[in-house]
Amino acid sequence: MTVDEWQHTACILCECNCGIVVQVQDRTLAKIRGDKQHPASRGYTCNKALRLDHYQNNANRLTSPMRRRDDGSYEEIDWDTAIAEVAEGFQRIAKTYGGERIFYYGGGGQGNHLGGAYSSAFLKTLGSRYRSNALAQEKTGEAWVDAHLYGGHTRGEFEHAEVAVFVGKNPWMSQSFPRARVVLNEIANDPARSMVVIDPVVTDTARMADYHLRVRPGTDAWCLAALAAVLVQENLCDETFLAEHVTGVDAVRAVLGDVDVADYARRCGVDEQLIRAASRRIAGAGSVAVFEDLGVQQSPNSTLCSYLNKLLWILTGNFAKRGAQHLHSTFAPLFSKAGVGRTPVTGAPVIAGLVPSNVVPQEILTDHPDRFRAMIVESSNPAHSIADSAAVRAALAELEFLVVIDVAMTETARQAHYVLPAASQFEKPEATFFNLEFPHNTFHLRHRLFEPLAGTLPEPEIWARLARALGVVDDAELRPLRKAAADGLAPFTAEFLATVSSNPALTKVLPYVLYETLGAALPDGLAGAAALWGLAQKAAMTYPDAVRRAGHADGNALFEAILTQRSGVTFTVHEYADDFNLIGHPDHKIALAMPEMLDEIRALRADRPPLTSHEFPIVLSAGERRAYTANDIIRDPAWRKRDADGALRVSVEDADALGLVDGGRALVTTAAGRAEASVEISDTMLPGHASLPNGYGLDYSDDGKVTVPGVAPNALTSTEWRDAFAGTPWHKHVPARIERL
Repeated sequence: MTVDEWQHTACILCECNCGIVVQVQDRTLAKIRGDKQHPASRGYTCNKALRLDHYQNNANRLTSPMRRRDDGSYEEIDWDTAIAEVAEGFQRIAKTYGGERIFYYGGGGQGNHLGGAYSSAFLKTLGSRYRSNALAQEKTGEAWVDAHLYGGHTRGEFEHAEVAVFVGKNPWMSQSFPRARVVLNEIANDPARSMVVIDPVVTDTARMADYHLRVRPGTDAWCLAALAAVLVQENLCDETFLAEHVTGVDAVRAVLGDVDVADYARRCGVDEQLIRAASRRIAGAGSVAVFEDLGVQQSPNSTLCSYLNKLLWILTGNFAKRGAQHLHSTFAPLFSKAGVGRTPVTGAPVIAGLVPSNVVPQEILTDHPDRFRAMIVESSNPAHSIADSAAVRAALAELEFLVVIDVAMTETARQAHYVLPAASQFEKPEATFFNLEFPHNTFHLRHRLFEPLAGTLPEPEIWARLARALGVVDDAELRPLRKAAADGLAPFTAEFLATVSSNPALTKVLPYVLYETLGAALPDGLAGAAALWGLAQKAAMTYPDAVRRAGHADGNALFEAILTQRSGVTFTVHEYADDFNLIGHPDHKIALAMPEMLDEIRALRADRPPLTSHEFPIVLSAGERRAYTANDIIRDPAWRKRDADGALRVSVEDADALGLVDGGRALVTTAAGRAEASVEISDTMLPGHASLPNGYGLDYSDDGKVTVPGVAPNALTSTEWRDAFAGTPWHKHVPARIERL
C-alpha cells in the first residue's frame, strides 16, 4: 500500500497537544513530524509524539460492546442491546435512589475532550450532578485560590519572560506550554534572562536554572513563604501596581513581615542567601512568569503553595504586561464556576464542580443512604489513577451498576457491568479544551485520519444513542432545526434562536440538540464537532473584540474557521490591558487576602513532626514524568526505548546505606501496599528521597502473552494522605521503606 499525503492532527500525550502532520499506511501512523502551520506549536514536538502509533494500533483495542456475565467473564453484545440495557440500568438506579446517586468520572484525557461535551444531556435527564476527573487530583486547590484572587485561571508568557519560575515543575519532560524545550533553551542561553526552579530533584530543567532552590521534599511552603517575605521585608514590592490593582495587601504584608526568613530557609534546606538572591532577581526583573505543577500540587501544603507562588508575581506587579502572568480566554470551561459544595457521604469539598478523587471509595464503601450506587466512567481509568488502587477496585465492585466508555479493557473496565468501545482519537473529530495562552489563544479541531475501527463508535454518537433511549427530546421538536441546518449556518442560527426562545428547556440538553440537528449537516464525518458551534458563539459574545482581532467577524465565522483550518485557529487576540477586564471581581482588582491561607502561613512557624517515620523513613514520589512516560492511554510497552521497567530512582547515599545496586531489585513498602522494582542509582535524588515513574503497571496482552511492566504507582499511595482544603492527593510525598531483594 502507498503512504498517504501528509495530514494534520495533534499529539495527545500532554496538555499542549502540539500540532503534528502524519502519513498513514494500512491504518497505521507511518510517519510523524511537527506541524509548522500550527499557530501554537509551530512545528515543535517532543520525542513522545513520534510513538503515537502504539496508541492507535495495539492488541488491546476493544471492537464490540461487552456485558459481564454472572461469573465475571464478559460476552460480546450488539450496540442496540448495549444501549437499551445501559439506559435501562441507569433509569432503574435513578428511579430507585434518585439521579444524584449516579456518579460520572472522566470526560476525556489530554486530547479527547470533545466527546465528554455530549454527556450532559444524558446525565442531566437522569438527575446526576456529582462528577470528577483527573483535574481533581491536581488542580482544584489552585482553582480555589484562583477563584478567590481574580476569578479565573492564569498562565505565564514564558516565551518573553525575563525570569521564569518553575515550582515543582520540570517542563523539559512535562512540557505544558508551547515549544517548551525551545523556550527553556532560549532562557538558559540569554545572559539577560534567568530561570528559578524550586524542586528537590536535579531535573533536566533544574540543571538549566540560574537559581535551583533544592528544597527538602514536602517543604516547598517554607521556601515560597521565605521568597515572598523577602519581597515585603526588603521593600521590593511594586507599590504602584498594588495600590492601583490589588486589595487586601496590608493583611498579607503584615503576615509576611513576621516570617523568619533564616528559620524558613533552614527548614526547607536551602541557603538563606540563595533564597534572598532569587527573590531579588524576581523583584528586579522587567517580567516574571510562574508555573506550578504536580510536584507541589500533589504534596503537603499544596493549596498553600498555590497561594504563595502567586504572591511572587502579584507583589512584584507581573501582570498585564509582556512576558508576565495573564488571565486568558477560554473556549470551553474546564471547571465549573459553581461555588464550593460538599459530597453526600464524607462532606468533602466539591471545588469547581469536582468531587475529590480521593474520597470516591469512601463515598461508595458505606451503608450511608446517600452513597453513590452507580457510575459511568468515560475515557479514564480511576482503578489505576486514583490513590490506593485496591480500595478503588473494591469500591467499584460494590456499585450496583458501572459502565465504562473506553478504547481498551482497562483496569476500570474489568470492574464494569458494561464496556462500550470508543473510536480512537484519530478515528473521529477531536479537540482539547486546554486553551490557556495569552495574548494569542488557539483552538484545534482535529479531523479523523481513519474510519472508526469496526465495532466502535465515537463518544458523541454513544451519548446521542443513550439520550435517544431516554427520549430526551421529542424528535418533532428538532425537525425545524434539521431543515435549517441543511440550508446553512445563517438560517440555522436564526432558527436556533427562535426555537430556544420558544422552548428554553432545550438549552439544558444543548450539545445533544446540536449533534442531532447541525451535526447531520456537517461534512467529512464532522458530526461530533457540532457542539463547537455553541462554544464558538459563546466565545464571540464573551470576547467580541479579541475574537475580531483574531480575524473572525462573529461566532459563525469562527466556527467555519475551526471546521476548515486543519492546523487549528487563533480564536482570540488580546491586548495586555485586557487582563484587568478578565478579572472576575466587580472592581476588576486582585483580592489578595485569603484568611484561610494567611492562617496557614502563620501556622508554618510551629514545629511540625516529619511525615516519615522509623518504619517508613523515605519519601517516595509516586508518578514522576520521564522521557518515556505519558498518560495511561499508551498501554503497549513497546513504545519505550529506555527504562522499560520504570526504575526506582534512589540517591547514592541511600543506595550505599541499603546495599542497593544499579540494575538490582528492591522491595518498596508503604502503608498502602508493596511492590518490587528495578533500581537506578542517581545523583539527581536527595538522601531520603526516591521516585517511581507514572504510566507503568498497566497490563498488556499480545498473542496470549500478558505483561505488566513496572510498578502501578497507586498500589502504594493512600486516599487518606491528602490536602486539607482541596483533597488533592500526596502522590509526591508517600512515606516508604525500601529493602534490597
